[in-house]
Amino acid sequence: MMEYALLLRTFLLRTARFFPKKEIVSVYPSGVFRYTYGDYFKRVCQLAHALKALGIGRGDRVASMALNDHRHLELYFGVPCSGAVLHTVNFRLPPNHLAHVINHAEDRVLFVDEDLLVFAELIKDRIPGIERFVVLSHTGNLPQTGLKNVVLYDDLIKDFPEDYDFPDDLSEWDPAVMCYTSATTGDPKGVVYTQRAIVLHSYALGLTFGAGESDCILHIVPMFHANAWCAPFGAVAMGCKQVLPGREVINMEKLCRIIADEEVTFTAGVPTIWMLLYDFLEKGGWHDFSKLRTIVSGGAALPRSLMKIFAEKYGFTIRQAYGATETTPLATAALPKSSMKGLSDEELYDVCTSVGIVVPGLEVKIADADGNDVKMDGRSWGEIWLRGPWIAKEYYKDPERTKEAFAGGWYRTGDVATMDEEGYIRLVDRTRDLVKSAGEWISSVDLENLIMGHPKVAEAAIIGIPHPKWQERPLACVTVASGQTVDAGEIREFLKDKVKASWWIPDSFVFLPEIPKTSVGKFNKRELRRMYAAGELTLA
Repeated sequence: MMEYALLLRTFLLRTARFFPKKEIVSVYPSGVFRYTYGDYFKRVCQLAHALKALGIGRGDRVASMALNDHRHLELYFGVPCSGAVLHTVNFRLPPNHLAHVINHAEDRVLFVDEDLLVFAELIKDRIPGIERFVVLSHTGNLPQTGLKNVVLYDDLIKDFPEDYDFPDDLSEWDPAVMCYTSATTGDPKGVVYTQRAIVLHSYALGLTFGAGESDCILHIVPMFHANAWCAPFGAVAMGCKQVLPGREVINMEKLCRIIADEEVTFTAGVPTIWMLLYDFLEKGGWHDFSKLRTIVSGGAALPRSLMKIFAEKYGFTIRQAYGATETTPLATAALPKSSMKGLSDEELYDVCTSVGIVVPGLEVKIADADGNDVKMDGRSWGEIWLRGPWIAKEYYKDPERTKEAFAGGWYRTGDVATMDEEGYIRLVDRTRDLVKSAGEWISSVDLENLIMGHPKVAEAAIIGIPHPKWQERPLACVTVASGQTVDAGEIREFLKDKVKASWWIPDSFVFLPEIPKTSVGKFNKRELRRMYAAGELTLA
């Protein structure tokens, strides 16, 4: 067998040669920008030349602080295919974490969206390693800024040749991209993705969800977060049409119009997006999802009630998937087996509301405290352990936390779950979010989903609070659905015949206008715990 390195350049070159007429679409407040993969390739070549002129060599870190648009997509291939490393920076991190990740990664150049300049300006005096700021501008104008050594992206690349000899002597083990977790404790942790890992993950993504060249992929997941779940890499690999919605991503009216006008067939997002979509549709918002074939949800559990409404009222099915920054991120997907065609609707919802079975290429175990597999009975709890060719092996320059999470070739996720006899995994909780009441465990995830099944509840997050007799009790933090009213007694009554045991029902509720979220849209339980400890929550 011929020895051949798995490199991202093969994706780029294939699509440029065989799909040069396919479109890439960026949506801006001022209008829609379109160009082809043929145009894209020329600009990626110009970018590679520009990086070389800036003194960026193999292994050097280049940071992007950007929204989802075609310039960011050019960085996705121009940086790693030239041998450097793209560090996608989560601009939603607090300023101290922003400065930390840029310094810790040793980034030399920062590509920053013109709409996000304020975040770079906040930390400009704390990131001395940045030699040049490059502004990604859709207006074509350099905004007023206090940053030094600033240049517009288009001005930087415009005078360079439109072809480039991308190196084929890189190692597939060379780093290609890196990003940092949104920390729940301490500083964010850096994860490095090799060329090989991204290539293999892209194959698995397409294989799992049946994506192909005829698909039009809408990138809702931020490109700064876990590589937009690697969808841009997979889309270039297959020559798919791509749609990048920029800051219009949370405007549901525009998002629905984009899906219809561009004939989107595949998209993915976190439950926060689907809850916004639900609210828009329930208020009579216009939509046409007739071409939309695959919708993937991940990052947190999607309430069963929401999944049923989308399927039964609006005619589309959302598929849950599971992963983490450390897993590139796809690890499992909730796709029913062909043998399950005879199941009832409720039984199929049981499958679809799990996080699914492990995708091809990875190994998984649900491990007890000694690292042994628990029974595949759908009841025995254990921690999810993963290993495979796109699972990280360490945290970047962080040996102590590496030791905690990676051992014996396995990544220990910190997620507690069960696995049934068919291999479907159901999340129980994060180890730190389990509530221990009178020596018994309560799953905050299960309890949240049950509460969000109430038609008057929009969101619910559970935290454990101290109790003098029972050690801990669950506190339910609830956001009421728009135009509705509900009280604690009504929710308790609703839960009576649904919880696993009566003592799961929370003694206390807090009603909030909005549940605080992390930078990637998950419930921020650390902030809820802080608010409770500070006496900022009014219990009902």
